[in-house]
Amino acid sequence: MRPFVLFLRFWLIAFVFLAALARYGWRRLRAGKLDAAARERLRGDVLATTLERLGATFVKFGQILSTRPDLIGPGYVAALARLQDRVPAAQFAVVREVVDRELAGPRRARIVSIDEEPIAAASVAQVHAATLDTGERIALKVQRPGAAAQIDRDLALMDLGAAVVDVIPSAHLLSLPGAVRHFGTALRGQLDFRLEAANNRRFAHNFTGQELIGVPRLVEDLCTERVLAMELVDGVRATEPERVAGDRAALARRGADAILQMVFRDGFVHADLHPGNILLGHDGRLVLIDLGLVAEIAPELMRPWCETFLALAQQNGKELARLFYVHAPSVGTRDYAAYEHDVVAYFDAFYGRKLGEVEVGPLVGGIMNVLRRHRVKVEPVFTVVHLGLLVAEGLGKQLDPTLDLVARAAPYLAQALSTAPPGRAPLREVS
Repeated sequence: MRPFVLFLRFWLIAFVFLAALARYGWRRLRAGKLDAAARERLRGDVLATTLERLGATFVKFGQILSTRPDLIGPGYVAALARLQDRVPAAQFAVVREVVDRELAGPRRARIVSIDEEPIAAASVAQVHAATLDTGERIALKVQRPGAAAQIDRDLALMDLGAAVVDVIPSAHLLSLPGAVRHFGTALRGQLDFRLEAANNRRFAHNFTGQELIGVPRLVEDLCTERVLAMELVDGVRATEPERVAGDRAALARRGADAILQMVFRDGFVHADLHPGNILLGHDGRLVLIDLGLVAEIAPELMRPWCETFLALAQQNGKELARLFYVHAPSVGTRDYAAYEHDVVAYFDAFYGRKLGEVEVGPLVGGIMNVLRRHRVKVEPVFTVVHLGLLVAEGLGKQLDPTLDLVARAAPYLAQALSTAPPGRAPLREVS
């Protein structure tokens, strides 16, 4: 993109942001009529509105940023988590052209029809139901034409915006340029569906022997860089648990077990895990979809991760403060005693409550707030697995309010601690 055009687009973003700020009450914010929490929620709404108006890539960035409560406060997290990847569907003729180009000859002949109305449409791809020559119905994920060029343009703007914001001392602590670079690498990786197919195979292998937990079966010879063909799962998204028939409690346990296995046994985790990417099959199956983003817990991090979760489950604030501190990629606090005091004080609020009465979600969210205030950074993969556990608990509670995630995690945690290697040496000592 030419520098002058990039400059104009950047200032267009600035204008959109200021317009959103005006709409959401700049005068009230300036007048100080809102408390700190309300101001943060207001700023979060402004940011979410701005990203939504700027388009699909920015929305995706906001969605991923909402999974980093170690970087942003709860007001921002709540606002960004509401973002939906609403993208108008590409014209069917263009979709069919991509399929024809990617699957020439006998492979293309296997697909006898494609439904013109997509099942889903997102920033990178859209999904259509299709019928094979065998009569089998499949889901066909097709990359949107121009997706790569659009992503490159938007990432260039994000790089520029992050560099400008990074000069603000308080914003510098967020390391936005690094976050944008990491996001760009992940998003560009989603443009090669062969990587998603490889993730699919690995998850399928990990869940071998578990008939009621899995991923869509691939139609291997119809998978390319820009087309992914897979089983069409008969079920509903976990965002609609009220539509689930059958044994809801069993489904809740199944979902919890799937996520606990990923984070404690396999060390290979769906990194875009939210209820919209979990299908609850009418046959009782729980199926994970949209497998383009994954996180892998390195063997040397498995033991620190397990020890961290154990301290969290036991509400051992002093040990948790130490573990987060010694394994943090970077630390901004100079007063360890004050940091430890705040962590311990937070857990004092849970004193006397049984483990089954403590929900992991609020517990993790609160401790992330303390870490963020003291500028103790969290290993990114730890954030991903914490999010996975939050999703497991949230979905499980909707299906079965009696689900106790901590108790259900106990055997997985015990096995992981007994088999994990010694673990990475601490990056620093407690001062």
